[in-house]
Amino acid sequence: MAFTLAGIRLPTVRTSRLSARSGFQAEQGRRAADLAFLSRKPIKVPFLGSSSDADPAYTTVSATGKVLVPGTESDDVPSSTLPTSNTEAASSNLQSFEDKVEPDAGQTSTASELTGAESTSEGDKGTNSSQAKERVEDVEEKLRCVPPPGSGRRIYEIDPLLKGHRSHLDYRYNQYKKMREMIDQYEGSLDAFSRGYEKFGFKRSASGVTYQEWAPGAKWATLIGDFNNWNPNTNVMTQNEYGVWEVFLPNHADGSPPIPHGSRVKIRMDTPSGIKDSIPAWIKYSVQAPGEIPYNGIYYDPPEEEKYVFQHPQPKAPKSLRIYESHVGMSSPEPKINTYASFRDDVLPRIKRLGYNAVQIMAIQEHSYYASFGYHVTNFFAPSSRFGTPDELKSLIDRAHELGLLVLMDIVHSHASNNVLDGLNQFDGTDSHYFHPGPRGHHWMWDSRLFNYGSWEVLRFLLSNARWWLEEYKFDGFRFDGVTSMMYIHHGLAVGFTGNYNEYFGYATDVDAVVYLMLVNEMIHGLYPEAVTIGEDVSGMPTFCIPIRDGGIGFDYRLHMAIPDKWIEIMKLKDEDWKMGEIVSTLTNRRWLEKCVAYAESHDQALVGDKTIAFWLMDKDMYDFMALDRPSTPRIDRGIALHKMIRLVTMGLGGEGYLNFMGNEFGHPEWIDFPRGVQHLPNGKVIPGNNNSYDKCRRMFDLGDADYLRYRGMQEFDQAMQHLEDKYGFMTSDQYISRMDEGDKMIVFERGDLVFVFNFHWTNSYFDYRVGCLKPGKYKVVLDSDDKLFGGFNRIDHTAEYFSTDGSYDNRPRSFLVYAPSRTVVVYALSVD
Repeated sequence: MAFTLAGIRLPTVRTSRLSARSGFQAEQGRRAADLAFLSRKPIKVPFLGSSSDADPAYTTVSATGKVLVPGTESDDVPSSTLPTSNTEAASSNLQSFEDKVEPDAGQTSTASELTGAESTSEGDKGTNSSQAKERVEDVEEKLRCVPPPGSGRRIYEIDPLLKGHRSHLDYRYNQYKKMREMIDQYEGSLDAFSRGYEKFGFKRSASGVTYQEWAPGAKWATLIGDFNNWNPNTNVMTQNEYGVWEVFLPNHADGSPPIPHGSRVKIRMDTPSGIKDSIPAWIKYSVQAPGEIPYNGIYYDPPEEEKYVFQHPQPKAPKSLRIYESHVGMSSPEPKINTYASFRDDVLPRIKRLGYNAVQIMAIQEHSYYASFGYHVTNFFAPSSRFGTPDELKSLIDRAHELGLLVLMDIVHSHASNNVLDGLNQFDGTDSHYFHPGPRGHHWMWDSRLFNYGSWEVLRFLLSNARWWLEEYKFDGFRFDGVTSMMYIHHGLAVGFTGNYNEYFGYATDVDAVVYLMLVNEMIHGLYPEAVTIGEDVSGMPTFCIPIRDGGIGFDYRLHMAIPDKWIEIMKLKDEDWKMGEIVSTLTNRRWLEKCVAYAESHDQALVGDKTIAFWLMDKDMYDFMALDRPSTPRIDRGIALHKMIRLVTMGLGGEGYLNFMGNEFGHPEWIDFPRGVQHLPNGKVIPGNNNSYDKCRRMFDLGDADYLRYRGMQEFDQAMQHLEDKYGFMTSDQYISRMDEGDKMIVFERGDLVFVFNFHWTNSYFDYRVGCLKPGKYKVVLDSDDKLFGGFNRIDHTAEYFSTDGSYDNRPRSFLVYAPSRTVVVYALSVD
C-alpha cells in the first residue's frame, strides 16, 4: 500500500488484521454470511441460514457523466458515435425493474477437447520453429464465441428464496443485457470490445508505430522518451472528440522502427493539475532504474527471433482444483527477490511433485511498492519487472503447462494504486478519469483508488486487461481479488453479513460493478472455454457461481473465506471446547450448485502481525524442538497432529477445490516481512522499518525437504493428501456426514468410495469404534495421519482389512469397526481386489 506526498511514494502501516489487504471484514461478519448458505446436497447438516420476506429491495445506478468512446478505424471494430450518458442508455430511467425478460437464446457448444502432447524440451527459450507454433495452435484450436444472453431466470428455480428479490435481480440482469446490446451496437461485439490492447497504447505496423491514449482531461499531450531525446516538441499528439490522443511515428529511412525495443517512454500532458509525465496506461512493461523512485514505461517489442514461442498446449481444466498459491519474488530460500526463471526451474517441479494441479501466482501486475503484496497495481498490462522480462514469464507459464499445471493469475480489478507518479491515479490530471470522483473513488482502508465500472472506457480497459493476460501470456484463468469491495458501495467494511437477502440486493449494491463482473466472466468463458475464474467474496452473495445465462454472476468458484477465520477462532480455545458441529457446519454451509475453493489459512496470516496455523499451534517451540535428534514437546506433538487434521478435514468437506499458500504445507516457521525503510507518515509519526531486509521475505523450502526435521512429516502428509484426491477425486464426489460426536470428539463422513474418520480427542483412543458406510465390501487404509512418515506414532496397522456388516448405523445401511487413535485421521477406501 502506498500514498504520494510531495512526489515521494510512502507506504501505509498495516496496523491490524482488520486492515489487512484481503481481510477487510470483521471475522464475525465473514462467518455469519457463510452460515446462511444453502447446504450442498446430500450433506447431513441442517440449513442454518435465514432469509427475509420483506419488500423487495431496490438499487441505484451511479451517474457516470459523459461517455467517452473513441471511434475506431480497424476492420473488426467499427467506428461509431455514442450517447452522451451511459446512465441514460443503460438504465432507461430505471423503468427496467418491470421489464419483460426475453426467453433463453439458443446456446451453442463453445469448448473443444484439448489433447495432450508429449513434451521433450525443458529449455529456457522456446524455439521459433513453425512446427512448434503449429503444434500448439492445432492442439489449442477452439470454437470461441460469446453466447447471447439467456433469460436469467433459472436462479429462481435453484434458490426459490430469490423470488422475494426478483425486482432487483431482473433489473440487474436487464442492465447486463442492455450493456451487451450497447457493446454490440457501438463496438461490434464483446469480442471486439475486449481487444482494446490492439488499438490503445503502442501499435506497430509495417509503416511505423501508432500511439493512442484516452486522456480527456488533458489540454495538450506529447510522446517523449529515449527515441526522441525526451524532446516534447518532436512528437506532439492530436486529440479527437472522445478525448483520445494519437500520434504516428513513421519508420526510419532504413526501415527500422522509430522507437527501438527497450526504449524508455512517457506521455507528457498539460492537465488541470499542471504539466505531468505519465507512464502510458496500456504499457506492456515498466522498469524502475536502480536508485530511482519513479518507474519508466518501456517500449517492449523484441525482434521476432527473440520472442518466446509457446510450445506446450494448455491443460484442460481439472474436475477438482488443487491450487498452490505462490509469490514469485519471495519463492527463493535465499533472502532476495526471486526470478521467473528460478521459479520455473526450481518451484514448479516441486508443485508438481507435491500433487497440486494448479499454481496461482500473486503480484504479477506491476506494482511500484513491493510490500503491497502486489495488490496496489500501477501498470495493469505489465508483468512485474522485479522478477524478469515478459518473455521469461511466458517461459514459466509454458513450463507449467508442460508439467500439466494450470496457471491462475491473482488479478486485481477491485482497486488501483493511488500512486500519481507511476499509475492511473490522476492520469489526465483529473480525479475522475478511471475512478469515481470524490470520496466514492477512494478506499480509505486500502489507501487506493476505486474504478468507475459504469464508465465505458473503464469497461474497455478492464475487459481488455483480463483478455490480454489470457491471450498474450496463456494464463489459464484468474482469482479475482477483492470482489466484495466491488459489489457493494460500502465495500463490505464494518458490515456483518448475516445472510439476510436484503444485505445483498439493495441500495448498497453497486450494480455497475456486478454487471462488469458478469461481462468479464461471460467474455472469459465464451472466448476461453477452459479458463477458470475464482472470486474472492466474503459476503456470500447469492448467484455468485451460477452461469450468467441463468441469472448469476458467472464465477466458477467462490473462495470459501469463512473457513480460515473459523480455524483461528477455534485455535484460541482449549481442545475440550472445540465443537465438531461448528467445524462441520462452517465447512459445509455453501450454496447448492455453487462451487467453492476451501483453504485452511490465508496468505494474510503469514504476514508479520498475524499467525499461521503452525504458529497458532506450536508457537516458539518451533524454533527449538523441530529436530528429530532431540526430544519433542507436548505442544509440538499436538501441533503437528492437528496441523494435518485441520488441513484434511478442510479439503475433505470445504468445497470442490483446495488452496494452500506456499510453505504452509510444511508449517513454515517464519512470517513474511517485506523489506521496509523508515516510514514518515503525514501526521509526523515515524515508524521504523527493517533496514530493507529480505530475510523474512522468502520461503525456506529446505526445511520441508530435510529428513532430520519434523517439518518433513507435515510436507509428506500434504503431498499424500493431494495424491489421494488425485486418485479418488473425493472433492467432487457426493458427501455424507454420518457422525459429529461432541463427547467422543469424532467426525465421520464419506466422499465417494472413501470413509474419513477424525478423532479430535486429545487423549482418548477408541478400539472397535463403529463407523457407518454406504457400500458393502472390504475396506483398507489409504491414508493415516499417524504414519511415522508423517511424524506420527504408527498406531495403525496398514495391513488390516475391514469388512462391512449390514444393518443401519448412523443412518447408513452398513458399518465396520476401526481403531481410532487420539488426534488422528484415517481414510478408508473400498477395496476393489
